[in-house]
Amino acid sequence: MALDLRLDLKMSQQLVMTPQLQQAIKLLQLSRMDLIDAVRDELMENPLLEEATEISATEARVESVDEVRKREEKEKTTDVKGDTEIKDGQEQIDWEAYFENYSSPTPGAGAQRLRDDDMPGYEATLTRETSLFDHLMWQLQVSDFTEQEQRVATALIGNVNDDGYLKGVDLWALAEELDNDLEYVEEVLEMLQRFDPPGVAARDLRECLLIQSRFLELGAIVEDIIRDHLDSMERKNYHAIVRGMGIELDEVIEAAKLIIQLEPRPGRPYAGEAARYITPDIYIKKDEEGEYKALLNEDGMPRLKISRFYRNALREASGSETKKYVTEKLNSAAWLIRSIQQRQKTIVKVTESIIRFQRPFLDRGVEHLKPLILRDVAEDIGMHESTISRVTTNKYVHTPQGIYELKYFFNSSIQGDSGDLASEAVKSKIKQLIANEDPKRPFSDQKLVDLLKKDGVTIARRTIAKYREAMNILPSSKRKRLF
Repeated sequence: MALDLRLDLKMSQQLVMTPQLQQAIKLLQLSRMDLIDAVRDELMENPLLEEATEISATEARVESVDEVRKREEKEKTTDVKGDTEIKDGQEQIDWEAYFENYSSPTPGAGAQRLRDDDMPGYEATLTRETSLFDHLMWQLQVSDFTEQEQRVATALIGNVNDDGYLKGVDLWALAEELDNDLEYVEEVLEMLQRFDPPGVAARDLRECLLIQSRFLELGAIVEDIIRDHLDSMERKNYHAIVRGMGIELDEVIEAAKLIIQLEPRPGRPYAGEAARYITPDIYIKKDEEGEYKALLNEDGMPRLKISRFYRNALREASGSETKKYVTEKLNSAAWLIRSIQQRQKTIVKVTESIIRFQRPFLDRGVEHLKPLILRDVAEDIGMHESTISRVTTNKYVHTPQGIYELKYFFNSSIQGDSGDLASEAVKSKIKQLIANEDPKRPFSDQKLVDLLKKDGVTIARRTIAKYREAMNILPSSKRKRLF
């Protein structure tokens, strides 16, 4: 077999993920706030990028190099003139009146007036909500604990979760780590469980409710039910509690009324998160002719332009390194602007396609939402499914029915007599049926299947259970109320 060297030419098409293409894909899937942050970072790094202060970037007037020089010379002249006027008028300042007004104590206050630079900074005036950890540590500091007890209590407080529970903590291992006996750590834990809020530092729900019942002195019957019949109480099987304790049903119901008022999550008042405000990326509004239009939300979005000053500097640049640097930054700025424009256009196209598919939802609400998959929109506007997925992630739209994420409109289908229904529409029907049920006789999952079938929706019982759990709705046994 002979070996030889040959040189062949071959033509082929290949998609190369250039840094610019990677940046465009990244911008496409960013949320509105992340995009604003990314643009701000790019404005700091790229000197050729500027933020247009006028209404639009195309209408923004860019100063020429000569105008910039004239403006700078004028500003310098003004500064020099101002300094001269200050120096000339220095002797005319009434220093006695100055010290009298700004250095003498305020009449009747007995305190010296502060200047602006003596006032506390903005950061010093900020406040934050007290966390559960801070609340417990404050109580520990004002309590009569020994140094060793404070050391153990601090370790225990550090393991209390946001709900107020001491879960997943091996007290034996903690005792060894702190060079203490297990009995000593449990004693400190009992002391810690007397802190506010009642029920804090409990290891499970039963212990949490027991601590609260003892604190409120609810009685022996309540404590016995919590200790021995909590499972029956959870299922609202009061007759089982009657048989197990040998007491009357009325006594069990009265005790149950007290138990349901206890707090299963004692750390709830301190676990409140800051409110999250959603700013829609796009609006869907109806025009005078009754047609829905997609309008981009440009409020707060930086409008970018390329600095004319650096463009002229590129023409006048003589050194190769300087010209190379300015050219790279110019290309980067131009690509960023094009990528953002393409991102906005794609969001509009996807939203317009959703309008065509989901017109009944826009007119009449969630129950008229139609089944929709990414492929439907991709084929409608001639894009790839992955592009549609990126566009609809973390993007919100303001519709006549409320604010929704764009992904909300993509649902699997459920068979119905008058056509397929979207899964979200079925969930809405289930929620409405449960909201209107009799609390003393709640609908079982099979009953919901029968009711939906009468409404023209064929669905399995396990699907009902899955949708109910997804909406955080309890089963019928736990929704039942006797009082």
